[in-house]
Amino acid sequence: MKTEWLVVGAGLTGATLAEQIATRRGESVLVVDQRNHVAGNAFDEEDECGITVHRYGPHIFHTNSRVVWDYLSKFTEWHSYRHHVLGSIDGEYVPLPVNLNSIEKLFPKQMSQRYIEKLLNTYCNGERVPILQLMESSDSDIRAFAESVYQRVFEQYSLKQWGVEPEQLLPSVTARVPVSLSRDDGYFQDTYQAIPVGGYTAMVNNMLDHPNIEVMLGAEWEEIQSRVEYKRLVFTGSIDQYFGYKFGRLPYRSIDFKYQTLPISRFQKAGVVNYPNDHDYTRVTEFTQLTGQSSTSTTLLYEYPVQHEPGMNTPCYPMPIRENRSLLRRYKDEAEKISESVLFAGRLGDYMYYNMDQVVARALKLASTL
Repeated sequence: MKTEWLVVGAGLTGATLAEQIATRRGESVLVVDQRNHVAGNAFDEEDECGITVHRYGPHIFHTNSRVVWDYLSKFTEWHSYRHHVLGSIDGEYVPLPVNLNSIEKLFPKQMSQRYIEKLLNTYCNGERVPILQLMESSDSDIRAFAESVYQRVFEQYSLKQWGVEPEQLLPSVTARVPVSLSRDDGYFQDTYQAIPVGGYTAMVNNMLDHPNIEVMLGAEWEEIQSRVEYKRLVFTGSIDQYFGYKFGRLPYRSIDFKYQTLPISRFQKAGVVNYPNDHDYTRVTEFTQLTGQSSTSTTLLYEYPVQHEPGMNTPCYPMPIRENRSLLRRYKDEAEKISESVLFAGRLGDYMYYNMDQVVARALKLASTL
């Protein structure tokens, strides 16, 4: 079998690059994936109740990039959805990220008003400030506030999600869940926020629906590449796997997903509820609230973060800690040596904690340089 490009991985990264190569360069592409479906971790499907569920955890598309939005809009229509997340903290359900409304629920009235006044006098109204930055404030009240929020909201959640203390994580990760100095309960502030009509799987299938693209699912790339004659390779799997773990394994986090269907139309007050301190799971997703579907049943997803075990579970997140930088650098140096023939991209290929829009933006930029 001959093809000009072999793309390993049928997720958003692989699909974007395959579509761009096929469309802009007019070249043939073979996309292979070891799973039996496209869309990677964004894969969704209808369950036995007809409810669209995200099999690898909730995926909410959000971006400020008009380029990314317009690109994906060629392959799907959108269901407008503004994401709201609640946290179960000390018996209260408070908006996350922590904002001015949350502060009033978490602290007594006089204390909360003092904290809010200090925060708004120190930072800009509407600003999102990382919790670790607040903990280093010169103001004793702001420090006391930050330490309380850190202990009640961030610390145990990070321990469950990552298996490490929050201060061990890279700043780019801790900045993802800041304190929001506003009364807007929306989880994201991006211009565009939506979920594809028909789901992410349908969107990716549309991206791959091109006469120059062939898709092969349930196939291990090591076996395929020995049977396929190709000129260049796009690899969206784990970069350390590609090099046979020659310098050692890069660590990843995985998640055990547990589903529950109940004979009621609504179970919780928001599409996603986080549990920083209670239970072994980190969050519960109710999918009908994300998709806007009406049903007499509801499907819930409980997430239990675990360490990734090769061959046993799926790598979901690169471990964003400083100790991994030197090992990653060695693999990046190896990748540079073969960059004329092999391109690495995506969460696993770049070993970066990307959002979906960042994945697509990265793939579009990479495609433009080919």
